[in-house]
Amino acid sequence: MSERKVPIRASILDKPLIRPKTEVSLSSFAFLFSEIVQYSQTRVSSIADLEKKLETLGYSIGQKLIEMISCRDRATKRETRLVGMLQYVSNVLWKHLFGKAADNLERSMENEDEYMIHENSPVTNTFVSVPADMGHLNCAAFIAGIIAGALDSARFNAKVTAHLVESETGIDRTIFLVKFAPEVISRE
Repeated sequence: MSERKVPIRASILDKPLIRPKTEVSLSSFAFLFSEIVQYSQTRVSSIADLEKKLETLGYSIGQKLIEMISCRDRATKRETRLVGMLQYVSNVLWKHLFGKAADNLERSMENEDEYMIHENSPVTNTFVSVPADMGHLNCAAFIAGIIAGALDSARFNAKVTAHLVESETGIDRTIFLVKFAPEVISRE
């Protein structure tokens, strides 16, 4: 009799951590995100509560995302400087999320603990039509939560808010205002 070899299934522990970069189709993301917004909308009473809920959902994603990126990129160096970390977020993290770097990163002239990340057309606002009764709902609060989660996970505690700004060209852009905690500023 001949021996028959039975294929052995690989355990999840045997698979490598490094996976090829994959992209999610924009239509899939738009559908899932609209469902998240609709689901969250039924469980809150105001626009501010809805934005807070979206921010909370994004926060947990940001915490996991920065760990995944650093593991996949095999980063041997951890950012310890404030500006370096912000550049990491606006370039590396942004490219993993949106396929491009953020449009601009600048420091506030009034406050030394505030920085601004500019995004001309955030993908979260692209396919969302806000009803008239919702006023100035900014679904980019979800991205603000991702930024806050990533920064907090890297020990750069910050409050991140998304602000919708109308430009003279008629195209709305979003500015993510990053306000760092006093202990982060004192480390610099």
